[in-house]
Amino acid sequence: MANILILGGTAWLGRTLAQAATSAGHSVTCLARGASGDFPVAASGVVVDRDSPDAYAAVAGREWDLVVELTRIPSHAHGALAAVSERARNWVFVSSCSVYAGHSTPEADEDTPRLDPLGRDERYTPEVYGEAKSACEIATLAARDSAALLIRAGLIGGPGDPTGRTTYWPLRAADVRGPVVTPSDDGPHYPQHVQIIDVRDLASFILNAGLAGRTGAVNAVGAALPLCEALNTAREAANTNPQLAEYPLSRMADDGVSPWSGPRSLPLVLPLDPDYAGFARRSDARALAWGLVRRPLLETFRDIIAAEEPWTGRQLGAGLSAGDEAELLAAS
Repeated sequence: MANILILGGTAWLGRTLAQAATSAGHSVTCLARGASGDFPVAASGVVVDRDSPDAYAAVAGREWDLVVELTRIPSHAHGALAAVSERARNWVFVSSCSVYAGHSTPEADEDTPRLDPLGRDERYTPEVYGEAKSACEIATLAARDSAALLIRAGLIGGPGDPTGRTTYWPLRAADVRGPVVTPSDDGPHYPQHVQIIDVRDLASFILNAGLAGRTGAVNAVGAALPLCEALNTAREAANTNPQLAEYPLSRMADDGVSPWSGPRSLPLVLPLDPDYAGFARRSDARALAWGLVRRPLLETFRDIIAAEEPWTGRQLGAGLSAGDEAELLAAS
């Protein structure tokens, strides 16, 4: 049994990780504000504001077999490292493929240059997410003399996805009322791909690679699939054959339809810019060599349909509402 500290643990990935660790028989402590949800039942919870000067007092004096840091705030990363690192055998920082400075080259690996880091005293906003994660990576490696594992996660999917990016298409396919507005590539754009890693598989990889003492950076990503194949998989998971209304991607800007995420969007569709040609096609070779096991996307989509509330025309965290679809169909 390992003694594991998760800096986080109440939001989606952190909670999934804590549940995986406790299910495996490990002793788990989660340190978080608790604002994102309750602490997992089998884990010990420490409620703190990480901006507080004594934020780590309850955990700083203990020995840890593994510490997993989930933050995107550089000052939080620095504070945790200063307080806890000396007593931690293994350290994992959960980063993101958003740290990379470029996304134009398919199969780019972990040696691709990073974004310049956010300054320690610069204020975090979502617009500088990649720069903030880059700063946290640098702080982690410096404090640990490079003895840390940097998990650069790709698009995380599965039941409970708070962004709705990976739940929209299977839920929409499961509701056969009216034609489904489906993206079609009508111009000289790069091939659209998706690369979804199931949150449960990511949690297992973090736990296993962290306890094994892996160090260095690794792209923890799903298998790269053409977008059309992923959408066909969503329909297979729903066991439906809905009428499809192909929507040219070239119309998106004029129709006020966003790529990738958010309301009135086509989830998983990348901006029509060659700079994104490798965004969902990162190299997964190192992760697979280190033991990453991925379930089929079909299983992920089926589990989403079984676990989530149906679409029924409503606006999800990402995607089109019934009203959006009607408007786009009327304009076609």
